[in-house]
Amino acid sequence: MNKINYDKRMTDFLQANEGKTLLLHSCCAPCSSYCLEEVAPHLKTTVFYYNPNLDTEEEYAKRKCEQKRLLSETELATFLDCDYAHGDFEKIAEGYEREREGGARCERCFRLRLERTAERAKKDGYFCFGTTLTVSPLKNAELINRLGFEIAEKCGVNYMPSDFKKRGGYLRSIELSKQYGLYRQNYCGCEYSKTKNMEE
Repeated sequence: MNKINYDKRMTDFLQANEGKTLLLHSCCAPCSSYCLEEVAPHLKTTVFYYNPNLDTEEEYAKRKCEQKRLLSETELATFLDCDYAHGDFEKIAEGYEREREGGARCERCFRLRLERTAERAKKDGYFCFGTTLTVSPLKNAELINRLGFEIAEKCGVNYMPSDFKKRGGYLRSIELSKQYGLYRQNYCGCEYSKTKNMEE
């Protein structure tokens, strides 16, 4: 079975929908930097900062501040904030605490954040929604896109496919992080990924 080229699908999607509106879920400023460079010239983009997986309110605020600073300096997108709602993550992680990183707990976390993004996109009248999560080499783009299309059908809003790590996207995000002096965290966000990082 041939793997789907989600990077090519994104390129086609952008070309076919020039000027339309995108609600882009972002986990942090470093990851969003390259993604915005790719999509903002084509779609009117709003960054949606919904990350209840982050282990502390301090970490949440720090990443949010950096995200807002990047948008202020680049003017590539507007910003839509959410309250810190770690309880949302705790509910979906319950019973999955011992899952390996990248396993079922992470899938539930991806689903949670994509669902909230799609619901908000539908509510506010955006043409489509997407996520920066696929820029990370540690994230399963096939899984994230499958969830995105499934949720899009359920919510009745378009999904923008992506595999932002392609064409050197992740390396470009590192370059942009250095250029803007962005805070780059050394763990995905939740207490379980932090523990794993400290053990390695």
